[in-house]
Amino acid sequence: MRLSAMGDVAMTVPILRAFVKQYPTVKLTVISRPFFKPFFDGIPNLEFFAFDEKERHKGFTGLLRLFNDVKKLKIDAFADLHNVLRSKVVSLLFALSGKKRATVDKGREGKKELTRAENKIFKQLPTMFERHAKVFEELGFPVDLSSRNVGIEFPKKAVFGAEITDLVGENYQKLIGIAPFAQYDSKVYPLDLMKEVITKLAENKDYTILLFGGGKKEIEILNSLSEPFKNVINVAGKIKFQQELKLISNLDVMLSMDSGNAHIAAMLGVKVITLWGATHPYAGFLPFNQSLENALTSDRNQYPKLPTSVYGNKVVEGYEDAMRTISPDEVVSKIKNQL
Repeated sequence: MRLSAMGDVAMTVPILRAFVKQYPTVKLTVISRPFFKPFFDGIPNLEFFAFDEKERHKGFTGLLRLFNDVKKLKIDAFADLHNVLRSKVVSLLFALSGKKRATVDKGREGKKELTRAENKIFKQLPTMFERHAKVFEELGFPVDLSSRNVGIEFPKKAVFGAEITDLVGENYQKLIGIAPFAQYDSKVYPLDLMKEVITKLAENKDYTILLFGGGKKEIEILNSLSEPFKNVINVAGKIKFQQELKLISNLDVMLSMDSGNAHIAAMLGVKVITLWGATHPYAGFLPFNQSLENALTSDRNQYPKLPTSVYGNKVVEGYEDAMRTISPDEVVSKIKNQL
């Protein structure tokens, strides 16, 4: 069970792909929001169960219904990959019915030590993938995520339909995705610097640059970034989410903030360059199977309190320009190295 948010749900996909590869006779049922169902399409022995937040599964009585709905599937064990009140209730109900259960340890104490301003303990914490693997180990299914086993059979590049082909054309040589937004401003690379990155990349006519985002305001910004260039295309609002996933699966590289787009690209086996402001990959959210060298972080010599937050929701006075310490040339160089 993992209900939200988009990036967190995407982070469950690699561990489940590893699981079904290592335990091909075990059936998995994923409980999540209907919007995220496409994340799990094509995974063998996996069934998706849609959580109906607004009606059937709303409130405490809804969670009782959820438990009864899922229990009919003859569940033997319950993996709580969310560790919030809703999932804890369902987990407890399974425990009371005599089933095995295990809950993800989010490592809250270690994250506090990493992000506090004074007496900061700056060290790499276990990744969310390692934490997820621990849950399955407690249920009796240790999952190997070592480098020799990371050939986790990522999905093949999707075949474009007519709508995607009309949008990006057929003559591209290298596809670069850029997702310049995040939930919190402290995780967003300054717009003027992102313009520099796009301008430098667009000089190479072999590159087709695709801009990802959502919402009216973001679409307006993406339009302004793409308009000066023939080989820069804003895809936001032009295709459905499932088509976006197909498009992302064909990217040669994705540039993203510390956001859901990074984890979506990684779960599809795409190389990802990430930019980090108030947050830091040491908190455990580096996208799956990505190199720490491709996580460009703000300068801690100039901004020693970094990271100031796990999720980017805490604003520290004087740290508004921390991401300006990541130069556009450095970003462009990392992208070109991947290509």
